[in-house]
Amino acid sequence: MRDEPNDWESRAEANSFYGFTDLPSVRRRGTVVVTHGEGPYIFDTRGRRYLDANSGLWNMVAGFDNPKLAEAAKAQYDRLPGYHAFFGRMSDQTVMLSERLIEVSPFERGRVFYTNSGSEANDTLVKMLWFLNAAEGRPEKRKILTRVNGYHGVTVVASSMTGKAYNSVFGLPLPGFVHLTCPHYWREGRLDESEAEFTARMAAELEETISLEGAETIAAFVAEPVMGAGGVIPPSEGYFQAIAPVLQRHGIPLVADEVICGFGRTGEAWGCQTYDFMPDAIIASKAMTAGYFPMGAVILGPELADRLQAASDAIEEFPHGFTASGHPVGCAVSLAAIELILDDGLLENVRRLTPRFEAGLAELARKPNIGEWRGKGLMGALEAVADKENRTPFASELSVSERIANTCTDHGLICRPLGQSVVLCPPFIMTDAQMDEMFEKLEGALDQVFNEVA
Repeated sequence: MRDEPNDWESRAEANSFYGFTDLPSVRRRGTVVVTHGEGPYIFDTRGRRYLDANSGLWNMVAGFDNPKLAEAAKAQYDRLPGYHAFFGRMSDQTVMLSERLIEVSPFERGRVFYTNSGSEANDTLVKMLWFLNAAEGRPEKRKILTRVNGYHGVTVVASSMTGKAYNSVFGLPLPGFVHLTCPHYWREGRLDESEAEFTARMAAELEETISLEGAETIAAFVAEPVMGAGGVIPPSEGYFQAIAPVLQRHGIPLVADEVICGFGRTGEAWGCQTYDFMPDAIIASKAMTAGYFPMGAVILGPELADRLQAASDAIEEFPHGFTASGHPVGCAVSLAAIELILDDGLLENVRRLTPRFEAGLAELARKPNIGEWRGKGLMGALEAVADKENRTPFASELSVSERIANTCTDHGLICRPLGQSVVLCPPFIMTDAQMDEMFEKLEGALDQVFNEVA
């Protein structure tokens, strides 16, 4: 019988396989093994407390011990602990959640299909589009347009949609997934190019891409209102107003990937409302259950819903689904989470805190090694630079953002490194004092790391 490791860090290292984790850091520092949470704080096996300014993974917007969400789950477990949504059967909670999602969506009517994650929702959307286009006699209409630095998930299709270089290790993207320029004016704008000119160039690039690929081959353009895992990148001014008419003219659906932005993160219920555009479909997850249950959804607007229904009627089914699609406990939790966010004050708190959040980011951006602060609502980023005037990044081997995040952890703060940026997306329940604590600890970490590397 082999000896078992007897401390939590060694046990994690011995038996767990890490995803999206800087392995040298883990081997050097060990794994933080979390035991419980209180409000926006988490606690580890050593009794250390951390303010989680990443909301878990963008999703724990109501904190880690919300009684309303826990009670919703417990009550539903007592009534009906699990079921599916196949064969013409689904739970009453699933029916009620579909009604609620259409009610709070920007659509006057539509249909909802449930998944277990945002990745599966994006994967499902692509299958829906391929299916209905083939049914309508356009089997060649399969290509998906997204943007460099956009993140849409980790299934094979969602990874192909994701415009991140790391997916090349899997031999991805698949053919037919086209990545346009990231609409990040600060980084992608040309010398002496105004923001309006940059936006016009993005629209012209889209028009050119459609001409090159052929509108008859393109199934959709999928975009996050604010790029989340790309480093919290808001679009350039007027971006969606510039690209939407191009897509509409060519009959290409515009899909809003609201996995991160949806349910209040940007200060409105939906990111598409923040940026004033009407999508043809919405992808939802994360804050949809406030992180208390794994769940995602494809919310189809009227036109796509009708077309998908007609395609399904022709063969008497839509041959796709998951065992836990529309899980009754997840639906009950989601109903409670939506009520908490939209009706019980969490969205109002996002709006109240946003000026304080932006002011804190702007103050830290005055440091000589912060090139830009950016954000919308309660999602923001600070981009580290070796040379502020020339926007020169630090050498990659310095791992500056990883060092900042690790130093923050040492100070009792959880934030996220993304490229050369440090990302903050605090829970919606934050208080003024907790916001001040977040920025105080982050500033201490920034000063420490910049003194080491600059």
